[in-house]
Amino acid sequence: MRLVLLPGMDGTGELFRDFVAALPEGFETEVVRYPTDAGTSYAELMPLVLAHLPAEEPYVLLAESFSTPLAIAIAAKNASNLKALVLCAGFATSPVKGWLYDLTSVLPLRRLHMRFPEFVARTFLVGSDAPAPLVTRVGAEISWVEPEVLAARVRAVLSCDVRVEFAEVRVPIQYLRAAEDKLVSLDCLEEMLVFQPEMVVATIDGPHLLLQREPEFTAGVVAGFVMGLG
Repeated sequence: MRLVLLPGMDGTGELFRDFVAALPEGFETEVVRYPTDAGTSYAELMPLVLAHLPAEEPYVLLAESFSTPLAIAIAAKNASNLKALVLCAGFATSPVKGWLYDLTSVLPLRRLHMRFPEFVARTFLVGSDAPAPLVTRVGAEISWVEPEVLAARVRAVLSCDVRVEFAEVRVPIQYLRAAEDKLVSLDCLEEMLVFQPEMVVATIDGPHLLLQREPEFTAGVVAGFVMGLG
């Protein structure tokens, strides 16, 4: 089975490295990489992702965080060779609400470009006890993205709504929920279950970047789901 992976907001795909390495032998993977100086909206990224999808070979689409609305829109097309959808820390509408929505919409993202603050990475992405090399790697990948592109992708998340498309998905769906997620709350999952009550949910101890903090464990969970598709 081929696993096509859509990355988080950095779009580089480099943060999938440990997860891909931990997958059992026999899995073929393709990591879609977004440009660091373009691709600011889901509509702009859609053709790029579609170009990477196998035309006839069976595949599973896995999306992390930022890419989950895009993956949902693609899965709603119900291509005959799409066998399943895996969403990690996913959402169908903006996970940021209330006062945090107002704050996020005006964050000076340009200042995050040169050096992504360690406290932000630890608080919201990788956890307070994350290994220093992982914190450094996450900050480095985010800093590769042009600040205008990063800001536009944040706006895309704030305005997304793919609930209608999500209800149209007909393939099996697995949802990986990070129990300690500070960005995507349980409310997002509960909202999605309204439209896909048969969705398989795996709650795993860990922060928002679950695949990066727990690559071996999450690889096993995803592999078990995929191999059980029959």
